[in-house]
Amino acid sequence: MKRLVLIGFALLAMTASAAAQTVDLGALLPNNGASATARIIQVAAILTVLSVAPGLLIMVTSFTRFIVALSFLRTGLGLQSTPANLVLISLSLFMTFFVMAPTFDRAWQNGVKPLMDNEINQQEAYAAVTQPFREFMLAQVRDKDLNLFEDLSKGNFQIKDRSTIDLRLLVPAFMISELRRGFEIGFLIVLPFLVIDMIVATLTMAMGMMMLPPAIISLPVKILFFVLIDGWNMLIGSLVRSVS
Repeated sequence: MKRLVLIGFALLAMTASAAAQTVDLGALLPNNGASATARIIQVAAILTVLSVAPGLLIMVTSFTRFIVALSFLRTGLGLQSTPANLVLISLSLFMTFFVMAPTFDRAWQNGVKPLMDNEINQQEAYAAVTQPFREFMLAQVRDKDLNLFEDLSKGNFQIKDRSTIDLRLLVPAFMISELRRGFEIGFLIVLPFLVIDMIVATLTMAMGMMMLPPAIISLPVKILFFVLIDGWNMLIGSLVRSVS
C-alpha cells in the first residue's frame, strides 16, 4: 500500500512539473505582424497542397488514361471485381511513375532540391517544378480542348505563349484530353470482346439453347482469348507507348 502511495505522489509530481513547462507558440512566428500573417498563409497553403496531393497526381499525369483503359478491360471481359480495384489502381500508379519518371526527376533536380538547399526562393522553385509538368501536358493536350477553355474563360486566360500557359487553363484541358484518349483506347479494348459475345449468342440461339445465358460460355472464351494473345503485355505496352 505504501508503495502505491509513493508511486501516486511521483506521478503527481511529474504531472505538476510537466504542467509548469509551457510551450510558447509565439516563438514559432516572427515578431512582425505582416511576416506572421505570411507565415500562417504559407503553412495553410502547404497543408492544402498535401491534402489534395492525390488529386494533383491524377490531374497532371497520365494516371487518368491508364485507369480508364484498365476499367474498360475489366468491363469487356465481363468480370465484376477481378482484377480488384486495388490491383488496377496500383498498376496504374506504377505505370504512371514509370512514364512520369523523367518529369519527376526534372522537377526534383530543378526545383525541389535547390529549394531545400536554399539556393532559390519559393517563387523560383514553383516555376521550376511546374515547368516540366507544363511541358508534359502540352505534349499530350489537344488544341481543341485548350481553345474550349480559353473561350470559356471569356478573356481571363489568353494563350499568348504555349510555354507559359496558365495551369488553370492547361490542367482541365489536359484532363479532358486524357479522358478522350482513355475512352478511345477502351473502345478498341472492348470491341473484340463484343465480337466474341455476339458470336457466342448467335451460336446458342442457333442451337436452340434459349435458356442458357451466353455470358456463361463467352466468359471463359474471352479469358482464354486474352491469355493466348498475351493481352496484359500488349495492353500495358500500348498504353505506355501512347504517352511516350
